[in-house]
Amino acid sequence: MTDSEAIPVHQRTIALVGLMGVGKSTVGRRLARRLGLPFADGDDEIESAAGMTVSDIFASLGEGEFRAGEARVMRRLLEGPQLVLATGGGAMLNAETRALLKTRAVTVWMRADLETIAQRVARRDTRPLLRGRDPLEALRTLAEARYPVYGEAHLTVDVTGGAHVQA
Repeated sequence: MTDSEAIPVHQRTIALVGLMGVGKSTVGRRLARRLGLPFADGDDEIESAAGMTVSDIFASLGEGEFRAGEARVMRRLLEGPQLVLATGGGAMLNAETRALLKTRAVTVWMRADLETIAQRVARRDTRPLLRGRDPLEALRTLAEARYPVYGEAHLTVDVTGGAHVQA
């Protein structure tokens, strides 16, 4: 599908992108409720398809297999009906997924300062890319690699002060 054949904006999925812990799932659920659209969390969809948690996928199959499964799930969701989608933090790194996001979704980069995100993710030990690492340093490394790709999103919203969406 070329850009000229893209779905009209008002019919596109709304895809929230950004680092883990920025609030994509929380905001996505509220936004979907407010707009009367279905909501999907990319990580939850991957877990459902694989029959195991993201942490277990990383531990038993490795990050490469996780990313391949993530790309399949993103394709299925983006080729389906309009919804609000909270993508996994690394979903947009896949070139095919990124191309689908550009033509089938309105992408919103949810951005917050790394200290805020580090405080959020340090509360839970369910993030395979952070396990055994200083959260702030790990997030800095991820931000360096991912921010240029997130910068391709249609919109950027700074949620440093908190994600305030009333539903």
